[in-house]
Amino acid sequence: MAKSNHTKPRKKGGALKILLVILVLLVLTAGAAGVFAYNEINGNGGKPGAEVTVSIPRGSGVAAIAKELKEAGVIRSAYLFRWYVGHKGAAGKLQYGDFTLQTGGYSYDGLITELSAYAKADSVRLTFPEGTTAIAIARKMEEAGLCTAEEFLEEANTGDFSAYKFWQYVPNNKEAPDRFMKCEGYLFPDTYEFLTDDTVHNYVATFYSHFDRQFTDEMYKELDKQDLSLSEVITLASFVQEEAGNEQDSNVAQVFRNRLAEGSPYPKLQSNTSSYVQSDEDNNYLWNWVAPWYGGWDKIPENILNAYDTYSCTGLPAGPISNPGLAAIQAALAPQPDEDVKGCYFFVTDLSGHYYYARTYAEHQANCEKAAQVNKNYK
Repeated sequence: MAKSNHTKPRKKGGALKILLVILVLLVLTAGAAGVFAYNEINGNGGKPGAEVTVSIPRGSGVAAIAKELKEAGVIRSAYLFRWYVGHKGAAGKLQYGDFTLQTGGYSYDGLITELSAYAKADSVRLTFPEGTTAIAIARKMEEAGLCTAEEFLEEANTGDFSAYKFWQYVPNNKEAPDRFMKCEGYLFPDTYEFLTDDTVHNYVATFYSHFDRQFTDEMYKELDKQDLSLSEVITLASFVQEEAGNEQDSNVAQVFRNRLAEGSPYPKLQSNTSSYVQSDEDNNYLWNWVAPWYGGWDKIPENILNAYDTYSCTGLPAGPISNPGLAAIQAALAPQPDEDVKGCYFFVTDLSGHYYYARTYAEHQANCEKAAQVNKNYK
């Protein structure tokens, strides 16, 4: 009799049970991960522990900050912290410095708040209005006890800032022998927080790095398109800032650009913000800033005087006369003037802040008389 070689039939549902077990395990794992993430983000991971000092180097990204926090025991997951900071859009808020924190017990929102303020290691917050000159900025740094004005200007004018794109476009001293200060125009005006124990180089770099971010690739392309140099645009912007610095930026910029255009009948800026006018009451770069630097009006080097007096030099002066803000820079680079200002070569303002524009000198004289009549009401 032949032998039967039957195999045992598989039990139905065996594979299904295996899949079910795997699914349950995945759900449990996901649930545990979810609970961990929830507790970690909301600070439910345990009571606050020992105090630790976490040092965040200048320029650290979120990944580096998360690594420092995890290694110090402040958080348990560097990856989760990185994800949460990105989710909240808080990366730009995180600062550098030495922070005294505790191991455990922080919600991520609370931790972001802690890291969004400079470490209690001493810092000074300073505001520099648009149109502040380099000398005024340096003096304010000295008054705050950060460095001497001389140290600041020395570094700003002679330091190595080749790491910034704009610096390669700033003429050196041989290329601009009549310029007053190399740094003028590029110390971007804003509110900054400075660590009191930082270096002079880093103080200057704070201004320069901000300028470098503000002047975009698109703006460099516009320079090339118009065959303009960065120095020309920033110099013009400084005059726009001083003569306007308001909603009239584009109109004033257009008047100056008309004067600078090839074949212009009025090729000099003729701005009282940099001229021979000698009055402490005026906002005059030569009188208020250059003259004191050299020890008096009569001690200004002749080449500097001639290069900055806008009533005698043709075209732009040798350099900016202040540090302009972004609006003035944009207006100088690509003005959007009112239609009736596009062909104008003159403007004057009255004490109420009204601007009068003119195409001819005769029209300008009439506008000056109108402004004078208004000004009588303010005396």
